[in-house]
Amino acid sequence: MGRRRNPFRGVMDTMSEMARMRDFAEGGSGSQEEGHRTHATAWVPTTDIFADGDDLKIRCELSGVPREQVEISFSEGALTIQGERTGEPESLESYARERYYGHFRRRIKLPEGVDGDDISASFENGLLEVTVRGGVDRHEPQRIQIGL
Repeated sequence: MGRRRNPFRGVMDTMSEMARMRDFAEGGSGSQEEGHRTHATAWVPTTDIFADGDDLKIRCELSGVPREQVEISFSEGALTIQGERTGEPESLESYARERYYGHFRRRIKLPEGVDGDDISASFENGLLEVTVRGGVDRHEPQRIQIGL
């Protein structure tokens, strides 16, 4: 029996690399001011990506973000989810802050062959669910032989 192939190989590799770079930037130099947000520390909504048969499902947690503030686009083989969470407390002195406010953006590379017509989305109770019909990449990579 062959080894089970991960249909999200490219997607997960990209997400892992982004997380690694973010961790490095947050702890690397130690020169960032407390509370100062950079690209490395900006809000990135938590996201689950999984297979549902042949469909790819992307669930993005957007608690406190109104549907009208969420934009989904597909271009050059990548899905972009962006928007804004508003309502940040004006006086931060008396608050413990664990939630991020402001703009967010998530870009997820989809498998080859996906068309914008294959993508649908729903939004309920702060959970965005994007379905990519037939989006599970079942193709094995083509092996290239090294010449002499």
